[in-house]
Amino acid sequence: MSFTVVSHSDLNGCGDGMQVLRHGDALYVGHYGKSGMGTTVLDVSDAARPRIVDQWPAPAGTHTHKVQVADELLLVNEERFQKADEWTAGMVVYDVREPLAPKRIGRFAGDGDGVHRIVWTGGRYAHASFTPQGHADRIWGVFDLSDPTQPREAARWELDEEQPPGKRYAGHHALLEGDTAYLGYGDAGLVALDVSDITKPRKLWRLDWEQGGGTHTCMPLHGRGLVVVTDEQMTDGPHAPERFVRVVDTRERRVLSVLPAPRGDFAEQPTRFGPHNLHENRAGSYRSEELVFVTYFNAGLRVYDLHDPAQPEEVASWVPDQEAPQSNDLYVEDGGRVWVTDRFTGGLYCLEPERELAELMNGLRLR
Repeated sequence: MSFTVVSHSDLNGCGDGMQVLRHGDALYVGHYGKSGMGTTVLDVSDAARPRIVDQWPAPAGTHTHKVQVADELLLVNEERFQKADEWTAGMVVYDVREPLAPKRIGRFAGDGDGVHRIVWTGGRYAHASFTPQGHADRIWGVFDLSDPTQPREAARWELDEEQPPGKRYAGHHALLEGDTAYLGYGDAGLVALDVSDITKPRKLWRLDWEQGGGTHTCMPLHGRGLVVVTDEQMTDGPHAPERFVRVVDTRERRVLSVLPAPRGDFAEQPTRFGPHNLHENRAGSYRSEELVFVTYFNAGLRVYDLHDPAQPEEVASWVPDQEAPQSNDLYVEDGGRVWVTDRFTGGLYCLEPERELAELMNGLRLR
């Protein structure tokens, strides 16, 4: 099973797409930073003809590669890009009551290297990884948006363990199930936090693994006692260390299974091969507790069936027809269409699931 390409955009020659989200007829794309572009806003009312309506360059020395939208607010990060000498650190808030015409209304003025990946699903608090002044790497923070014109830090949490030589303990982002946040923490693996009071996060437990590292996304499959965990590939191939997508049993606090890696010669190519992110089952998007969508850099998009979590099965795939693809992030609409970005030059793709896959997706959607 696979997908057909509905449309493609080179994002006005700024093809280094990163995080992508849809809100109404608007699609927001953050950029990696190589192009100098920060954020692109597209009108996707006609998915076959996406139209760029606005683009905002990133501040000098900065990348603004993450976007989050909820409660008619768009949040965009500001983070130092590739050890720049001058940069901007913070998080910008836009009013998107008119989704195609965002208005900047506020900003969290950070210090240090700035804000990395944000999670914002509405309500009073957003949370994100960030590197404040005096810290060598990212920790996890909570931000109060009760006044979106003046967001402020409400809490922070960091792993209080000595970092072994050759390892990198760095917070990425957390996804929540009830009062538990599942936080990817680099080479420290998965950290479960009690966030019954989100302003006072408390560690419950941690799980890591001998092979792999760079834990990125920890997505709970609600009600199943399972979390799907990606370790981000950070090294170009060939001969890069293997990175995996794992299924963790949260009741027994152990790895239950590993998703099968894509077949082919992807690991022998000079670009990155391995997992990056998952479609995160956001409210308003396509949601399933059995189908998991993964971007796999040069192996494109992969879809897995976790009906039997001990024996996950790849059921669909798609690889862009371009030179040196690096599929980075994705968003699956409620109706099943998928938006996929490429982190270097490939821009933005819109995909339609072929009939058999569409039927499977509809049968396994969360109702």
